[in-house]
Amino acid sequence: MSKQAPKARHAHAKVPGIYKTDSVRDVAESLNIINISDIVASALASDVEYRIQQVVEEAARFMRHAKRTTLTTADIDQALRVLNIEPLYGHFPYNPPTFRRALPFPQMQAAGPVYFIEDEEIEFDRVLREEKVTLPKGVTWTAHWLAVEGVQPLIPENPPAVPREIDPESAVAKQPSNAPGSIFPPTPPSSDRPSPLQPAKQQPQQHIAVKQVLSRELQLYYTRLTSSLLPPTSDFSKRTAALASLRQDAGLSPLLPYLVRWVGQGVVDALRSGSQNENDGRVLEVLLDVIDALLGNQTLGVEPYLHQLLPSIFSILLHSALPPSHAAHLRTAAAQILSHLLTHYSTTYPGLSSRIVKTLIVGLIGEGKSRSTREGAIRGLMGIGKEAVRQGLVKHQGAKIVGDECMPGESSSLVDLVIEGFTMIHPPSLRPTPLNPDSGADASIIEELRAKLGNFFAERLIGDSAWARGILSDDAPDA
Repeated sequence: MSKQAPKARHAHAKVPGIYKTDSVRDVAESLNIINISDIVASALASDVEYRIQQVVEEAARFMRHAKRTTLTTADIDQALRVLNIEPLYGHFPYNPPTFRRALPFPQMQAAGPVYFIEDEEIEFDRVLREEKVTLPKGVTWTAHWLAVEGVQPLIPENPPAVPREIDPESAVAKQPSNAPGSIFPPTPPSSDRPSPLQPAKQQPQQHIAVKQVLSRELQLYYTRLTSSLLPPTSDFSKRTAALASLRQDAGLSPLLPYLVRWVGQGVVDALRSGSQNENDGRVLEVLLDVIDALLGNQTLGVEPYLHQLLPSIFSILLHSALPPSHAAHLRTAAAQILSHLLTHYSTTYPGLSSRIVKTLIVGLIGEGKSRSTREGAIRGLMGIGKEAVRQGLVKHQGAKIVGDECMPGESSSLVDLVIEGFTMIHPPSLRPTPLNPDSGADASIIEELRAKLGNFFAERLIGDSAWARGILSDDAPDA
C-alpha cells in the first residue's frame, strides 16, 4: 500500500474587521502621512477595533445597570471616563443626533450605504426677527474696602445698611429722668416680653435691632447685673461679684452689644450736665471697671466693638469737668485701659495706635482746651508709652503750650504731670550739673530747650544738663 501524501495545511483566511484599513489610510493622509504600508494599516485597524469594542462593552455595562435596553451617549461618556479617556464633546443624551441614510453611488455598490447628520436649515428672516442676546462681561477681580476703621463705606460693592423701624436713641430719650436707673438703657426686649419703651400699639409688630433674641435667663442676668452695678447699691460684695462675672463667664457673647451700649449711654448721661457730683464720679468709675472687665474676658470677641468703646474712654479721659475727688483716679484708669487696648489689639487693627495717639495729641495741643483736658491727654500718652509722651510733649511742643498757660513759679498737678512725663522720656541725674550759658555747646542746648519746651519748663531743666540733653537727643523724627 502506498502511503498517501500528507495534506497540505491551508492557512486560515484572514477575516476582515469592521474598521477598514482604508479608513486608517484616510486618517493618515489627513495628517500628511502618505505611503503607509498594509501591515501598519491592518495593525492600526485591529487596535482601533479592539478599543471600540472595549468602550462599547463598558458602555453596555452602564446600560444594563441602568435597566435600559438602549445605549445612549451618556453611557459612552461614562465608559470613556472609566477607561481614563477624554470624553467626546457636543453629544448629549437628552438631544440625540438623528442620522439619515444615503444610498450608495450606482458606480460603487460595494461601498454600502452612508449615514450622516442632516444640518438644520436656518432662515435669515427668522434670525433677524429674534431678539439679540447680549453676551455677559467676563469674570474679573477687583478690590474694595469692606470697612474702614469699623465704618462700612457706602459703595455699590458693599451690602446696603438694614433700615431700622425704631430709633433706639429716641426711645431712650423718651424715658423719664426721675425713673430709677434712668442713666442706663433698659433690658433688651424679647419675643415673650416686650420692652416698656415700645407703645402698646406696636407690641404685635416688634422689631429687634439684633438677629439674636435673648433668652429669659440672659434677660434676668442682664437686669440683676445692671442693678448690682448701679452706684446707689451699697452692697460692695454684689458689685465685686458682678465685675468678676463679667471678667470670667464664658456665655456673655449675646449680651455684649447690650453691655457696650449700656456703658456708652451711661457715660453720655453722666457727663451731659457739665457739673458732676460725687454720684456721677462713682458712676464713671463703675463704667470704667465694666470696660476693663469686658476687655479682660478672653472668651468675648470685643474687637468689633472697640470703635464703640473708644469714645466712652476718651470722654472720661479728656472731659474738662470731672468730679474733683474722682478726676485723678478716673483719668489714670482710662489711661490704663488705653494701654491695655494697644497691647492686645494693635496687631489686629494696625491703625489703632496712630488713631489713639492723634486724638490725645489734639487734646493736648488743641486751641482753647482746658487744663483738665490737657492733663487727661498727658496721662493717656503716659499710659501708652515713652514714644507717645515724646511726640506729645517735645515734638508737637505740648510742654511749651502748657508752660505758656502757667504762671511763673507755679506748682500744680499739671506741671508735676509734665515733669513726670519728662522723667519717663529720660530719667534725671542723681548728681545734676547745670548748663553753662557761657559755653557754646550749653548755650545751644538752652536755646533748643526754650524753642521746643518753652521758657517755663526750660528753666526747670537747665539745672540738669544730662537730663536736658537726654530729652532733646531722644527726640525722634516723624514716623
